[in-house]
Amino acid sequence: MNMPTAHTEMLIRCAPAEVFDAFVDPQRIRQFWLRDTSGPLAPHARVEWDFMVPGARDTVAVTAFEANRRIAFDWSDGQSVDMRFHAHGVGATRIAVTVSGFVGDDAVAQAIDATEGFAIVLCDLKSLLETGASGGMVRDKAALIAERLAAKR
Repeated sequence: MNMPTAHTEMLIRCAPAEVFDAFVDPQRIRQFWLRDTSGPLAPHARVEWDFMVPGARDTVAVTAFEANRRIAFDWSDGQSVDMRFHAHGVGATRIAVTVSGFVGDDAVAQAIDATEGFAIVLCDLKSLLETGASGGMVRDKAALIAERLAAKR
């Protein structure tokens, strides 16, 4: 049986180095995706990420790092994320994110959630880099997730 993967892409009208740096630099990644991070992404780094959903935290273990071209990392649950940065024309970047390693009876639902999540992250990053301001998309999705989790308790 083929295991599902999540895939999403975005065209961001900034150079690959700027898009890449937004995921590497702790100050930048806090502007659109994370509440906090223990440090920058780098070759072989292990970094703690605090997400905008209250209590959501994970360890990221970097498995591949090619400046301005690729970042790959594993989540603590065994899922793998591969981010590729490609120049697109003059001054633009096509970023592609693929997530694999979904297991269990709900593997398809996990892949759908990951696709939605990374699409929102990339949209918010596009807003930040092209306009100078986050669109608040990750923050607002985190609020909806927090409300859903609270209702289940």
